[in-house]
Parts: sequence; C-alpha cells; structure tokens
Amino acid sequence: MKTLVSLLAALLLSVCTVAAAAPPASYFSTHGRTDVLSGGVRMIPISTPKGTFNVWTKRVGNNPTIKVLLLHGGPGMTHEYFEAFDSFFPGASIEYYYYDQLGSFYSDQPDDPSLVNLPRYVDEVEQVRQALGLDRKNFFVLGHSWGGILAIEYALKYPQNLKGVIVSNMMASIPAYNVYAEKVLMPAMDQKVLAEVKQLEAQGKYEDPRYMELLMPHHYAHHVLRMAPDKWPEPVLRSTRHMNPKVYIPMQGPSELGASGALLDWDRVADLPNIKVPLLSIGARHDTMDPAHMKMIAAKVKRGRYLYLPDGSHMSMYDDQQKYFDGVIRFLRDVDAGRL
Repeated sequence: MKTLVSLLAALLLSVCTVAAAAPPASYFSTHGRTDVLSGGVRMIPISTPKGTFNVWTKRVGNNPTIKVLLLHGGPGMTHEYFEAFDSFFPGASIEYYYYDQLGSFYSDQPDDPSLVNLPRYVDEVEQVRQALGLDRKNFFVLGHSWGGILAIEYALKYPQNLKGVIVSNMMASIPAYNVYAEKVLMPAMDQKVLAEVKQLEAQGKYEDPRYMELLMPHHYAHHVLRMAPDKWPEPVLRSTRHMNPKVYIPMQGPSELGASGALLDWDRVADLPNIKVPLLSIGARHDTMDPAHMKMIAAKVKRGRYLYLPDGSHMSMYDDQQKYFDGVIRFLRDVDAGRL
C-alpha cells in the first residue's frame, strides 16, 4: 500500500511539473556560431535619430524552433534579474537571449532624453531581432513589467516576425494600473505609513532614505517580491543597483505607488484583439498589477492563455518560481507543437 501511494504521488508530480530532461548535446554546440569567443555575448549596433549605439546581448543554448528574447523591466533596469531562467530554460532545451536595452547598465547609455520613448524602444527590439537572425519560425519575446509593454507594442507592430509572445506581470493599460494602485493596493497598506509616503512624495523627497525605508517592508515585500528584503536574490539586488534613473523616471515617474511619466496615458486594451500570435499572460495574486486584468488580456487576444500564480507578486519568477516556469515552458512547447 505504501509503495502504491508513493507511485501515485510520483505520477501526480510528473503531471503537475514540466519535465526537465537532460538537454541534447546539440543544445550546447557552438558549431557555426560567431559568438563562441565571447561565450554568447554580442554588442549589437542600434541606429537611432541621434546616431548609432550598442546594446548588450547574450545567447544561451541552441534550439532551432524556440528562441526567446527576454525584455527586462524598468525601464532602465537590466537583464540581470532574469538569471533565474538559467535554472530552468537549459533543462527544457530552450534557447534564450539576455538583452540590456539602450540606456541600461551593460549597453551604451547616451545622455539624451529624446531617445527615451516607447516607439524608439520598439524599433530597437526589431533591430536586435534582425541582428540575431530570429524569425517567425522560432522567435518568442518574453516581456516582464515594462518589458511587457514592449512585448505588446512589438506584437502589434511586427506580428509577421513572431512565433509567440509572453506578457509577464504587466497590464495593458497604465490608467487601469493607476486605478488598481489607488483603489486596491493603497487601501491595503498601513494608512499611517501611506500618509507619510504621500507626504514625502508631495514634498518631492523621493531620494530621502525614509521613502524606501517605508516602502520596502510595507509595499515591496508584499507586492514586488514576497521575501524579506534582506533575503532578496542577489540578481534582483544587482539589477536594482544598476538601474538608470535617467531612463526610469522620465518613463515611469518618480513614485513607486503608480505611474506618472511619459507612459501615463498608455492603453492598448482596445487593440488586444489585433494580436493574432499565441500569447501567454501571467498574473499573480499579490502583484502590483491586477491579476483580473491579466486574465482579460488572454481572453481578448485571438490565441491567448492565462497563467495565474497564487503565491506570486510582481517578480513571480522568484516568489512562485516553479509554477511560473512550468507555465512558461509548457506554453513555449505547446506553441512549438502547434497546440495553441
């Protein structure tokens, strides 16, 4: 009887968790690759209205039909917090690309505000795709947070180049996000703490150490990454240290309780039905983004799937990690096999 129970438990686990068999030898092959010397790293030249600049990319693995370009958040953060993908994607034989957007730490950082705008970043993603030789037979984008905005915009402008898109922890409307922050997130905070945070914001004291001293335990540890701040994974801390405020603040705004920058009026809800490629929308119960809105995204696109993470927050690739990667890998495999 005990043996039967053990067998059933093992069977259930195999159903619920995406198998991570050893990747084939071809996954690690460098045959025909021009990036062998640098371990997969390439600096890609990007043409802009203000000249040519270079952005940093790094390839991991080989898979002729599944190649994922990772679009980090911020804007102005870095690829570094995606390093958790190293624990899951190679075992699933998924080829993936780290990439620091222009202005981020590993790429060129031109001090020119005119380059910090959404259409230019979308064009940059297309230039990166071309340089990497990705196409609709293999090209997926996975955008997290601000990267999700880029993923949606890219899917609307360049659908002919995509095989699939993953929108991780990002709503399709900044106005709706601000309403959610105002009506759901802020009322759930300690109201004395919220009042002090609001007072600091009204005084423009965003650099005051007290501002983050309040937000880390009362907001970030509940809705951004559900771990004690002193236990946050090192890649997350490193990416945060490397954030470029000259990119982040003009786009997002200085407040950590809502958006107020150039993205303030960004809203693509009405355009979601125009996305025809398979799309996975990822929402989490404790996220800064409304999980019901994330479910709506999956329902509005032509071929959508929703992944709900009951224990996750904004960085659910860490605080609901196994379910996150199980769902992402299953989506990639299903699209590749023509099941979605």
